[in-house]
Amino acid sequence: MLNKKTLGKFGEKISVQYLKKKNYQVVEKNYRCRAGEIDIIAKKDNIFIFIEVKTRTSILYGEPVESINHIKAEKIRKVAQYYLSSACVDEPRVRFDVISVQKAYRKIIISHLKNAF
Repeated sequence: MLNKKTLGKFGEKISVQYLKKKNYQVVEKNYRCRAGEIDIIAKKDNIFIFIEVKTRTSILYGEPVESINHIKAEKIRKVAQYYLSSACVDEPRVRFDVISVQKAYRKIIISHLKNAF
C-alpha cells in the first residue's frame, strides 16, 4: 500500500509521461508560490495549461476529479495568475485541466479532463 505522498508523486510522474506522449511541453512541475501550488504547468498550441493531478487506488469515495471543489479551483486560478505575472506573459491563452490516475492492482487508468473549470 502506497502512502498518500508516494501515490501523488506516482500519479504526477505518470501524468508527465502521458502529456509528453501527447506532445505537450511540460514547463513546470510542482510549481509553488505564495498563492499555492499546481502539479503541472504545460504548454501546447500557445496555450498555458495548468493541470491538477489526482491519483487514487479506489473509487470508493468517488472519482478523483470529484475532489476538485470551487475553493481548490479558485486557488489554482490564483496560482496561474501569479505564474503568468511573474513570467511576464502578456495576454496569455489559458486552460485548466485535471488528470486523474487510478491505480488498481496492476492496471493504471488515466483520464484527462480538459477545461475542467
